[in-house]
Order: sequence, then structure tokens, then C-alpha cells
Amino acid sequence: MENYLQISREDFMKFFRDDEKLNELTVDDRVEIFRTILVGSSDLTKELLNEVLGDYCVDNLEVIEINNGEN
Repeated sequence: MENYLQISREDFMKFFRDDEKLNELTVDDRVEIFRTILVGSSDLTKELLNEVLGDYCVDNLEVIEINNGEN
């Protein structure tokens, strides 16, 4: 029986902060979470994307911000 509706916020966050539990997730699971966890477009900022790229040591990509068609 699926009882995911009974998971508290605290339990949810404990899971994601537990490396052993997190390692039980597949790569596809992780990609799905990464792609869907944010609420909306306002959550995606240049700063956040650059931080993520830095956290993963990705040095061959650059995020640029364009406002009203201008750099």
C-alpha cells in the first residue's frame, strides 16, 4: 500500500539529507526529481543555475541572462 501521503515534511527532508537513502535512488529517479521539484519559472534564476553548475563542477557551460531581448 502506498502511504506516501503520511510522510511529514521533516521525514521527507531527512530522506534527502541521508546519503545512504539517497543512494537508493536511480539516476532516472534523481533526474525526475531535479526536473520537477521547483514550483515555477520564478524559481529558475541565473544565480541558481550558476550555483548548480558550480556545485557539479561543470565548467563548459555558461548561463546568460537576457532581459527584453538584450544581454
